[in-house]
Amino acid sequence: MAADTQSLFTKIQELPAAQLAEVEDFVDFILTKTRRLGALDRLLAIAPALEAAGAPSLTEDEINAEVAAVRLQRRNERADRT
Repeated sequence: MAADTQSLFTKIQELPAAQLAEVEDFVDFILTKTRRLGALDRLLAIAPALEAAGAPSLTEDEINAEVAAVRLQRRNERADRT
């Protein structure tokens, strides 16, 4: 079923403020999920090339440290903009 954007906008405009905040939270959740899946797809797409190039495998702790560093950098960038 194709989404009718105008119809969705109309429905959203009719919501009370509290429910509008819930919709925004849900949309943020969906966007975050979509971005994460896209990042995973990009990583998996280059994994064979990394292996063929002899790049060392990362441990789970190293991956978690990299993710934490990027998240911290993004939080700092957002804080600088506000």
